[in-house]
Amino acid sequence: MTEGKVIKEVIPHKRPSGIEGFVFNARKPMFADWRVREALTYAFNFELVNKTLNGGIPPRITSYFGNSTLGMQAGAPAQGRVAELLAPFKDAMLPGALEGYTLPASDGSEANRKNIRAASKLLEEAGWTVENGALQNAKGEPFAFEILITNGADDIINAATIYVEALKRLGIDARVTTVDSAQYKERTTNYDFDMTHYVRSLSLSPGNEQTLYWGAAGVTEPGSRNWMGMNSPAAEALIAGMLSAANPDEFDAHVEALDRVLTTGRYVIPIWYSDVSRLAYAKGLRHPERLPLYGDWPGWQPDVWWYQE
Repeated sequence: MTEGKVIKEVIPHKRPSGIEGFVFNARKPMFADWRVREALTYAFNFELVNKTLNGGIPPRITSYFGNSTLGMQAGAPAQGRVAELLAPFKDAMLPGALEGYTLPASDGSEANRKNIRAASKLLEEAGWTVENGALQNAKGEPFAFEILITNGADDIINAATIYVEALKRLGIDARVTTVDSAQYKERTTNYDFDMTHYVRSLSLSPGNEQTLYWGAAGVTEPGSRNWMGMNSPAAEALIAGMLSAANPDEFDAHVEALDRVLTTGRYVIPIWYSDVSRLAYAKGLRHPERLPLYGDWPGWQPDVWWYQE
């Protein structure tokens, strides 16, 4: 590269971020209350984790279809057709779905005092109080859980380890458990976990797979991709409407509405993603000034849009 024969370039793209992070198993009683999931999201100090592991460079995932035309805008209320689609489910919507939702951000300090106070308040509202330094419910049962991760996932293990230390400030006894890929597959297939690392890649043309990802059948049937145990009539109705949409505008509205239901469900504590493609190519190659919406998509043939001088 020092000889100038290779060009390095960063190309922004508009592919959906998808979702990656730590997923709650809402089948577990301790995670059934959205306020608990919100509290633990406050406790996750993304700014500190990202700075420690990534130099603070990659952006945070803000919604499942973020970074694309299909995603909700952080903090913005639902409008127009999206608001109409959500209206029949208004009473079942969690805070933020209609009025706007933004993930809690910290000041980047290890103490994260403001967010820890907010988390404590939410946990108290949900019936959890600290006694002798330990968080417990009205029955005196301690708040303790396991974060399941595969061996070798070093960045995720490190992020979880930082998170565990933060949870101690709330009186929560969390621990990281690493297992081999076979054990991980078996346990996640049968939803035998409290919290685990979760990745779902999403595209600009979502389809039937959304039912497998978020459908209520996965709450009890093993082997689905609904690891969080989500049971949302709103999500199922929006997926059905998306699949039968008569035009692109109707399709986009259904997907954004679904994005709002998923994101405000607080089922996953999102981490980072890449909003650019980083390329290295021979000096003699060029690409058009106007690039595909997807940018450089892995698996595409380079000669689809690259040419030689």
